[in-house]
Amino acid sequence: MPAKRPSPRLAVLKEDSLNDMQRDLLAALRAGPRGASITPRGPFAVWMHAPEFGKLAQALGAHCRYRTGLSPRLSEFAILCTARLWRAQYEWFAHAPMAEKAGVKPKTIQDLRAGREPKAAPKDERAIYAFVQELYKTRRVSERTYKRVQAFLGDAAMVEFVGILGYYVLISMTLNVFHMLPPEDAALAFAEPN
Repeated sequence: MPAKRPSPRLAVLKEDSLNDMQRDLLAALRAGPRGASITPRGPFAVWMHAPEFGKLAQALGAHCRYRTGLSPRLSEFAILCTARLWRAQYEWFAHAPMAEKAGVKPKTIQDLRAGREPKAAPKDERAIYAFVQELYKTRRVSERTYKRVQAFLGDAAMVEFVGILGYYVLISMTLNVFHMLPPEDAALAFAEPN
């Protein structure tokens, strides 16, 4: 029998009940690259409860997602690596389709989801995978691992790459702490802890 899904720890606020600061956050989300149709769910639903923080975090997120020197394929791949390590259900639900659309191969996505090294992935994705694994395991990266990724990203994109990883750790922690899960009709990517 599958484990029961935990209930969100914070209410998902309805748009017509938002106060002025919450409406400002929603307007900032909709005015940015995510588009006018965005609804407050996932991390955004959490941030509605702290809208000043939410405005800052969503601005950083918009930059990390849409304005870095990483290609969408590599950015989405890095996001999936982070989502898998944190077993962030909503993040995986949101970004696995984006990763595939950006060019990450379905087999690579399946390997990541299962916690396997994506050995058939392109060389740049394998280098990013090794970097992410080493960073999260040791809290550092070796010179060899660093140079392997820096060789194809360059200096500015390396800074942005580390920023993407840090931002999506923030997202993963937010989702996990506040039990923000995909919709009820969506399968969970990872087994929920008891």
